[in-house]
Amino acid sequence: MKKIFMFFAAVAMTAGIASAQDINSVTETYNNGAMELEMGNKEAALGYFQAALTAAEELGEEGMQIADNCKNTIPVLMNSIAKDYIKAEQFDAALEQLNKTIEAAGLYGNAEVAEDAKALINQTLMAKGNDMINNKDFAGAIEVYNQIMAAEPANAMAALRLGMAYGAAGNIEEAEKAYLVAAENGQDKNAYKQLSNLFVKKAAAVLKTKNYAQAVEFALKSNEYLENATAMKVAGTAASALQKNAEAIQYLEKYLELSPNAKDAAQMKYTIAATAQVMGDNAKAKEYYTMILSDPKFGPTAKQMLETIK
Repeated sequence: MKKIFMFFAAVAMTAGIASAQDINSVTETYNNGAMELEMGNKEAALGYFQAALTAAEELGEEGMQIADNCKNTIPVLMNSIAKDYIKAEQFDAALEQLNKTIEAAGLYGNAEVAEDAKALINQTLMAKGNDMINNKDFAGAIEVYNQIMAAEPANAMAALRLGMAYGAAGNIEEAEKAYLVAAENGQDKNAYKQLSNLFVKKAAAVLKTKNYAQAVEFALKSNEYLENATAMKVAGTAASALQKNAEAIQYLEKYLELSPNAKDAAQMKYTIAATAQVMGDNAKAKEYYTMILSDPKFGPTAKQMLETIK
């Protein structure tokens, strides 16, 4: 009986020594993580804390305090690593880390970190999309901005940037849709400016191909979103080529109203005068010829034309 008692005593002593060694080992692992974190080695620190958590949980109640410390630290550290990736413009790595952070924060009950990481996902996607636009990867940018819009349909800035990406890719129809979403959600001033620029560029492009009717259409659409002197000049030029003289005069007069000090103002006034004369509107012809009498280039001709008008 004495031998049996001694045997169990030896087993208990051995178990106690093993338990002490286990908690010491876990504590050392945790402290290594803290040391790495203090030195700024966040990823190395994270590895130690994750290892310490696993080992501490295996110890049950004895390792509970260290396990709780690890659970509080790990999501915060993971989120900090994600932010470092964002600063370094390593957007794909950041997004992967943010998703891991959300998972860990949910598992360990840190709602504040989870919400912060969720907010950072769309911010990171926005930065990634902007970087793609700057590098002329418009297809990639469109995909990224659409991801944001899927999560936040009322994200006005994402809609605005999506419109820019579609416009740069030549998809006018989708660009207009995106800009209108941006306008509906508080970015109306910027959206209408972009829409005006979008359609005036299209108007100028088709004018070069002598598609005059479409040039007028796009120019007028540009002006609907935001009054645009260039759009009115394109519309006037195209209408003149279509021999729609009254419309040409109307558009060119609007051009001069919007840009009275334009370098080609004298030329436009001469065009209006000559067009009005052709139409038999001598009063308007006189008005505009008189405006350019002092112009060195158009003045002499204007004077001659005035002499021919009764």
